[in-house]
Order: sequence, then structure tokens, then C-alpha cells
Amino acid sequence: MEIQYLPVAASRLPSIDFQHLGFGEVFSDHMFLMEFEGGAWKSARIVPFGPIEMLPSACCLHYGQIVFEGIKAFRTASGSVQIFRPDKYHERFNRSCRRLCIPEIDFDTFLTALRELVAKDRDWVPRQKGYSLYIRPFVFASDSYIGVRVSKTYRFLIITSPVGAYYKEGFNPVSLITSTEYIRAAPGGLGMAKTPANYAASLLPAQEAIQKGFSQILWLDATERRYIEEVGTMNIFFCVAGRLLTPSLEGTILAGITRDSVIRIAKDWGIPLEERKISIEEILEASRKGSLQEVFGTGTAAVISPVGLIRHREESITINGGQTGPLAKKLYEEITGIQYGEKPDRFHWCVSVD
Repeated sequence: MEIQYLPVAASRLPSIDFQHLGFGEVFSDHMFLMEFEGGAWKSARIVPFGPIEMLPSACCLHYGQIVFEGIKAFRTASGSVQIFRPDKYHERFNRSCRRLCIPEIDFDTFLTALRELVAKDRDWVPRQKGYSLYIRPFVFASDSYIGVRVSKTYRFLIITSPVGAYYKEGFNPVSLITSTEYIRAAPGGLGMAKTPANYAASLLPAQEAIQKGFSQILWLDATERRYIEEVGTMNIFFCVAGRLLTPSLEGTILAGITRDSVIRIAKDWGIPLEERKISIEEILEASRKGSLQEVFGTGTAAVISPVGLIRHREESITINGGQTGPLAKKLYEEITGIQYGEKPDRFHWCVSVD
């Protein structure tokens, strides 16, 4: 794939405070984009980050035919830059595209675009541990048409953002509350796709949870309001009597790449692991019996996020005394160690930009 390159006249790097980065607030100098027209992707280019022209009649604005991803690049101890598991993110991106009737993008094109863009802005990759370059590929329907139909044209972009910790708590326990009023996804719906509709539906419940003093919603299934599915921004794991449990993927849960990484590592370590339906009653009962050892979430943004408290209806449980558990800490150190090049990449997860 030939990529045209139009560099910025002057970099914004000198104006950025890399010691106090938030999440998703600062954007790098360049962005990648290309268009789908006439049955093919074309006009690949890297240009200065900035506004894009869109007609107000663009069908994505009215019917939500949009898919996005979240990937990270890391600067290693030796100063090189690498992208974590781009193949798995590409697989999920195309699964989401198929569900939204959006043309897929082949892996070579996807990876070349990622590597070229990150290479052009490699000085934007933070140098301190705990920071990274967040990569946001996204695609949207661009037909100028406000009838409900599948678009014939699309635009694919990649933007990047140097980031710090996702949660204000950092690597410290967060608190979760279940919702008996709202659902995240129903069987046959969009739960397995990374599309804005899922996140739009979660905003009000999440806001209400924050107002009650909790970090996020712990979603239950849409049918029985009994089985645990995921948290608003991450998958969920429970350590019960030495076994690691996580809800199975049944079409309503986003297949997290960090979730998959934890499963691979846990199996490699010989930790008993079960992917199955898990009721909230089972977790509450495990807490009452003293067999609930740890709870943690997994996601690209936070990597591992320990959970210190869960509230369901009128019952609240505290996990591990509200402290980060040893398994969550060990998994966090293992995954970030691989990402930052401090530990052997024995699964061959990282792709070098250099």
C-alpha cells in the first residue's frame, strides 16, 4: 500500500506536558485516512491532525454505522516502540465491521497504516512507565443520504493520543454497582461489536453510578437480570477459592484483547480457569463464605483494574479488604512488562514500529 505523507509545518510537541497526561485529551501531530469508493479502499495518506469535512447529511450521523478500536503503542526500556497485539485488535475490528455492514480492511493494510502513523509520530510515544500512545482506528459511513440503508462509501481514520492512567484511581481498586433498571446489550444485538451505540446506551447508567459514588456499572444480562456480563469499559474476572472465573462470550459481551491476554497467561501459569455463566448471587455467596479472593477488570485503557467493592440492590461486598489482590498485581506486572519490553514476549504479541 502506497501512503502519501503531508507533514505538519510545526510540531505541537513542545507545548505538551508529558508529566501530567490525562486520557484522550491530547492528540499527536498526524492522522491516517483513506476512503472506500467503487468497491475498494483507496487514497491512503498521513496528514496533519485536524478537522475533517463532513456533510450534515452523512448517514453515519443519523443511523450510527460506525466502528472503532482502541490499541496501544509502548516505548520500551531500550527506547524502541512497539504495538501490542495488533492482529487481535484487527480481528475484532473486522468482526464489528461485518455486524455493521461496513467493508472490512485486510490485515496488511491495517498494520501498515498503524506502523507508518506511529513511526511518523514516534516522539509522541511517552517515555515514562505507566504511559503509552493510545491508537484510535475508526470507520464511518459517508453517503450523503438520510434514508435507512447500508452506505456505499466509507472513511477510515486513525488518530493517536499520548495517555496516562484511564481511571483517576490509577492501579487502585474501583467500586462497581449493578443496574436493575438498565441493560447494556440483548442477545442478537450489538453487544459483541465495538460501535458507539453500545457506549451511548451506557452513559446515563454510568453517570448515575458516579453520582452514587461508584466508578462504573457491573452489567447483568438483559433476560434474567441475573448473570454478570461485563463492566462499562472492561471485562471482569473473579478469583474464587483459587479458581479464576470470567463470563463466557455469548454475543452480548465485547471480546476484550486484554481479557484474552489474561486467559492465555493464567493457563500458562497453571491457574484453573473457567469461562461460563456467573450469577451475581454466586459471587455474593462466595463473599459470604469467604471464598471470594479477588475481583478485577481487564481492558486496553486500564490493563488491569482491581475491584474493591460491589453493590447489588441493598447488599454491598468488600473484596480483599478493599485492597489490590496479589493475582491482579502479578497479572498487571506481567502484561505491562511485556508491553514495555521488560519481560520476554513469549507469546509474540508485540509488533515493532522500528
